Amino acid sequence: MKIKKVRLNNFRNYQEETTIDFKDLTVFVGKNDIGKSTILEALDIFFNENKGVTKIEKDDINKRNSEQGNTETIISVVFEDLPDTLTIDATNPTTLSDEYLTNRDGDLEVIKKYPNAGKEKVFIKAYHPTNPSCSDLLSKKISELKGILDDNGIECEDRTRSAVIRSTIWNHFLNDLQLNDFEIDVTKEDAKNIWNQLKNYMPLYALFQSDRKNSDGDSEVQDPLKEAVRQILNDEELRRKFNEIATEVRGKLEEVANRTLNKLREMNPDVANSLNPVIPPTESLKWEDVFKNVKISGDEDIPINKRGSGIKRLILLNFFRAEAERRQQERNVPNIIYAIEEPETSQHPEHQRKLIEAFKTLSNTENTQIILTTHSPAIVKLLDFEDLKLLKEENGRINVIQVERHNLPYPSLNEVNFLAFGESNEEYHNELYGYIESEGKLNEYKNGRTTMNYRRMRNGREIEEQKVLSEFIRHQIHHPENTLNERFTLKQLQESISAMREFIQKNM
Repeated sequence: MKIKKVRLNNFRNYQEETTIDFKDLTVFVGKNDIGKSTILEALDIFFNENKGVTKIEKDDINKRNSEQGNTETIISVVFEDLPDTLTIDATNPTTLSDEYLTNRDGDLEVIKKYPNAGKEKVFIKAYHPTNPSCSDLLSKKISELKGILDDNGIECEDRTRSAVIRSTIWNHFLNDLQLNDFEIDVTKEDAKNIWNQLKNYMPLYALFQSDRKNSDGDSEVQDPLKEAVRQILNDEELRRKFNEIATEVRGKLEEVANRTLNKLREMNPDVANSLNPVIPPTESLKWEDVFKNVKISGDEDIPINKRGSGIKRLILLNFFRAEAERRQQERNVPNIIYAIEEPETSQHPEHQRKLIEAFKTLSNTENTQIILTTHSPAIVKLLDFEDLKLLKEENGRINVIQVERHNLPYPSLNEVNFLAFGESNEEYHNELYGYIESEGKLNEYKNGRTTMNYRRMRNGREIEEQKVLSEFIRHQIHHPENTLNERFTLKQLQESISAMREFIQKNM
């Protein structure tokens, strides 16, 4: 399964419900503290259930909403590429659509609500039957389902399997299902089975932060081998083998315990009868703990999380490059989402380029999504428009905008950097000026604008000309050998860029 959309509500600076679309490669750009990292951390809370890098806290509740008494945070994820079948009941495979567990678009929408930053409540928002005679069947016990069969005189070919009974009931009311949007609570009653099964299909989510404080207890996130263990153990065939081993071990433990108690019963029945063997179920075993000491370390056994930030990121860089190759070559690899904050941190420009190439390659492999945040205009220029999401605050609300190729009348990643970071540079100035000139609009642009003195040499004599600010800057950029004029300032550069952008948007 892959993320199609994420909805955040009452989480940090996302006061109202905000919907964010995702692709195989999604890169968030915007100014500091605008909410880029918030999206990545919300997903960490959602997927890793407060056991990942990020733990939900009361401070995560939007302050304005909290003051008004709204203390419920909601994180929702819409999934596409759904499993062909899943087994809700012990032996009966079914589909999400057959169980009316998909939304109006045919996608799986999982909603997690956190009252006062407390324990999550999980719901599936589905286009679901609401006719009282056949609604909410997924939360009913098999005895209740049989009661509906009897009350309505419905014949059912198999009254031992809940999925068959549900299907029979829904087919009986097929012309009066009264389908509508409905939130199914999958944390109570028999509906728990749905969520327990769906969790097996959830993608692995790995968050790599740029400025995370390190401690000995959290090195697993900084060492790629820790993440590799999670991915390897998520392989379906390996899980099956581990379960076979665990079941065999459990059986032998039960034999040993029972033999011991039988012998004890011969000597003291009262004591023997008061004892019971406690053996954890196989599904509760944590195989990751078996490999918890794996790591990459230096000659002096210094772990990655104790190395310099540049070295840590460099190791991660090559982890992603290696993963790109592995996932291209292997089939049936587990679904995984890599979320990386500011991949440019502490890296040489050449390393940044190779890292982005690795991310692009990874995002083009099956079962893989990449989510990035960046403050680097250089990184933006290595990406495609379709990969970029711009975060802007307007009237106190965070808007997540799909970057369009033609915000200006021509495609410009410099324009993206201007909108995202307010970056004003000579390259962007040349781009805007050159476009106005190429369209034959330069005289129209200059008409009526204030001019300034520009001095230059002609035939050995110094002459003085009048030029508008944009023209003045353009000449200084193209003729650095001319030192007769005072160099333009950053403020003047920004003023000129803004004037040209406004002219282009109004006149072209």
